[in-house]
Amino acid sequence: MAPCDVSVVPCRSYEPAACRAALEAVLAPLGGLDWVRPGMRVAIKANLVAGGKPESAVTTHPALLGALAELLRARGAVPVIGDSPGGLFTAAWVERIYTAAGLRADPSCAPALNADFSQREADFPAGRVLRHFPYTAWLDGADAVINFCKLKTHGMMALSCAAKNVFGVIPGTRKPEFHFRYPNPADFARMLVDLDDFVAPVLSICDAVVAMEGNGPTAGTPRPVGCLAASRSPHRLDLLCAALIGLRRRDVPTLEAALERGYVPETAEELAVAGDWRAFAVPDFRRTQGQSSLLFRGRGGPLGRLQGAVVSAAVCPRPALDAARCVGCGACQRVCPAGALVLRGGRPAIDRRKCIRCFCCQEFCPRGALRQHRPLLSRLLSPQP
Repeated sequence: MAPCDVSVVPCRSYEPAACRAALEAVLAPLGGLDWVRPGMRVAIKANLVAGGKPESAVTTHPALLGALAELLRARGAVPVIGDSPGGLFTAAWVERIYTAAGLRADPSCAPALNADFSQREADFPAGRVLRHFPYTAWLDGADAVINFCKLKTHGMMALSCAAKNVFGVIPGTRKPEFHFRYPNPADFARMLVDLDDFVAPVLSICDAVVAMEGNGPTAGTPRPVGCLAASRSPHRLDLLCAALIGLRRRDVPTLEAALERGYVPETAEELAVAGDWRAFAVPDFRRTQGQSSLLFRGRGGPLGRLQGAVVSAAVCPRPALDAARCVGCGACQRVCPAGALVLRGGRPAIDRRKCIRCFCCQEFCPRGALRQHRPLLSRLLSPQP
């Protein structure tokens, strides 16, 4: 079998038989599930971010998670599906997420849902920027981890796919700490790549049957793409998925961080791909503007920092309020790691001096009232669909 970096196959619906067939097909060029042995416990790290309904394209679809669980059971393995979405990492809170995302109602998913909500501290000397951190202990019982992500836009990272999905191993209420520790998108991306190295998924699979465009990763618009993609490398999978929606490597901070470590080539065209990925490309996909190409470099002394601050103010995206959608619930204020949001007259006001542009407020606004705003210069320099 020829070497394969990424595999792509069509999958036009979430009908269970179609999902199972597409999963078998996308994994075949990567050796399938031949590595699975009877009795193995396999963790399936889903994207359950805010527990959106399956049709909202917020989470990994339950039909795909269920199909993968069945394929693992057929080989005698024990699948465990889990995540630590934003909020409390407790049985009561996560159970609400399972139900909202359709996992509890799916007969193939329900028996596999994680019920271990303990946390541990990790020491990871191999990390470049992240060497000590909390993590969700349900992963400790796994013999292998499969990273099953969703293709979406993201306010801070431009792309929410395989590398970003692993951030879900950090307990939900601890996530804001990491945004505050790593406010620069480049450093946050390096932290995510460290987490990917720590978790070391044996496979990464992307649900791109229906992706999310626009105001992702939780308040965007579903957009059919019609495929599944898979890789042994979360970063090579991300490089291809970025190309599917018109993003370049330099647009995505995690891909820049992966390039620093030699994990990806310069372009998607250099990947060995099984399947015609260009058949699924969506050139008019509505994207968000990443900050990587502007902020990833430019260190080095006071002058470099001053230049970076000027560029940041002039061209980098920032969260902004769509007042017509806001109901004054205060979710944005509660989740802001920098304390940059206060409610005034029932509406959030953003202190720009404190705002670290992590887009947590945008990600967790239940009404999609906070959006990414691009300054005029940014729009002129880099027009987007």
